[in-house]
Amino acid sequence: MKHALAIFKKQLKDTTKNKAVLIQFIMFPIMTLIMNNAIQISGMPDNFFVLLFAAMYIGMAPLTAISAIIAEEKEQNTLRVLLMSNVRPAAYFAGIGSYVWIICLLGSAVICFAGTYTPKERLFFMLTMSTGILVSLLLGAAIGAFSKTQMMATSLTVPIMIFFSFLPMISLFNDTVAKVAKYTYSEQIRLTLSKIGDPHVSGESFCIIAANMLLFAGLFAFACKESFSADT
Repeated sequence: MKHALAIFKKQLKDTTKNKAVLIQFIMFPIMTLIMNNAIQISGMPDNFFVLLFAAMYIGMAPLTAISAIIAEEKEQNTLRVLLMSNVRPAAYFAGIGSYVWIICLLGSAVICFAGTYTPKERLFFMLTMSTGILVSLLLGAAIGAFSKTQMMATSLTVPIMIFFSFLPMISLFNDTVAKVAKYTYSEQIRLTLSKIGDPHVSGESFCIIAANMLLFAGLFAFACKESFSADT
């Protein structure tokens, strides 16, 4: 816990220095506020832009932020120093992950309060977003751990980020894509959020999100074994 807290504090100090990471946290919340207030189309569903950008935020911000942080520290040999100081991969992920998770929750809160929800619905919204952020963190951490440089991490992250962040939007207009998208956590987050207030929410979404989480956790564990052990 001491190692994780120290890493968390270190990342807070580095936030203002890394503008590329910082922009990931604020872009979609700002876009949600602008689009939600500037565009009003007759027949448009309630909270349309809130739900759309929430799913895109989940698939982009946590994933790109944590992969960039881990890859940068690997490239600068900061991670090697931490591991040689008896900081275990689990503690390292807890420190980095909690930092990104909390910052992303702040952005999620902005998106949430842009919508027209009751207090109880806002709580459900934030719990769903927090789960989605965790899944993205595991995937992003695996990418960062596999990558030897930040450029390599970017090359791997961009297509994966596009897939998970834009798939929910495309699925709204294409039934074929929707059949594929339903097996991804970002689409299930969108579907879950769209059913806020419905007492009969399907358990399928939670099963698919859990399956995605276990898969990405396995990838991260494998990346730790292959990459972090080599650094030590």
